[in-house]
Amino acid sequence: MSAKKTSLSAVSASATVQNKSGINRIEPILFNTFNTLFMVILVVVTLYPFLNTIVVSFNAGNDTIRGGLYLWPREWTLQNYRAVFVSGTIYDAFWVSVARTVLATLLNLFLTTMLAYTLSRREYIFRKQITLVFVLTMYFNAGLIPGYFLMKDLHLLNSFWVYVIPSMISAFNMIVIRTYIGTIPESLVESARIDGAGEFKIFWSIIFPLCKPVLATIALFVAVGSWNSWFDAFLYTSSRQELSTLQYELMKLLSSSMNANSNPAVANGGGVTQDTVSSMVTPISIRAAVTIVASVPILVVYPFMQKYFVVGLNVGSVKE
Repeated sequence: MSAKKTSLSAVSASATVQNKSGINRIEPILFNTFNTLFMVILVVVTLYPFLNTIVVSFNAGNDTIRGGLYLWPREWTLQNYRAVFVSGTIYDAFWVSVARTVLATLLNLFLTTMLAYTLSRREYIFRKQITLVFVLTMYFNAGLIPGYFLMKDLHLLNSFWVYVIPSMISAFNMIVIRTYIGTIPESLVESARIDGAGEFKIFWSIIFPLCKPVLATIALFVAVGSWNSWFDAFLYTSSRQELSTLQYELMKLLSSSMNANSNPAVANGGGVTQDTVSSMVTPISIRAAVTIVASVPILVVYPFMQKYFVVGLNVGSVKE
């Protein structure tokens, strides 16, 4: 009798093991299938607005008004991009934007990292007080008018340096970099000091190279912010055309296009031939072309910084 019970138990245990092994084989398949479908849907939802913007930018303006554009233009045209580049000022503004973006990014990285390294030193007795002052600037802002008068008192109005100097230090970036520096072993700094290295030598030869991942992340943030900025050009340098930025020129183009198309005569097609109407741009098509023109430089730079960007996003998540 006991032999029968033992055999039944063995059979039951064998069946249980087989069921578990079957479930263990099915579970990864179900998970991978669900995960793949979810990621495909996420990619489509993320990319579709940008792809649709590209389609609209290459489609005739009057045809775009009809709607129904998805992933392929109905009437191909380059008229929208011609309208963007018809003015020669757009090229000068492009180089001004490139110059301000490069200078602002390099200076912000170097100076903010120096500040972060200083405030990360435990032997610096005022580090908590100075950090508090910088943190307060993230919550309290003097406002637009005091900021304008400050730029005026510093003689930065109608000057190229008004794009660079105010962005040389960032409190948020300083905190991020300081957190990353805290993950660097202190033994490296102590070894350098034993070898006779000074603070700047330690910073430039050890700390700065080891901060490459977080610096790439911060560089992308600063570069995108500088590249997309147009309000400072409108506020501080609008009286000097040679200091106009690409974003400001594109904003003026979009604004003039919207004002022109708000004219009933133009909107109704009065006084223009069919050929003119077929090549006429609209605010929607101009906006799409402007978006693509403004996005391309950042899209070209991003792939080269992606691996550092992914690492930099994990700053402070793991600390030994």
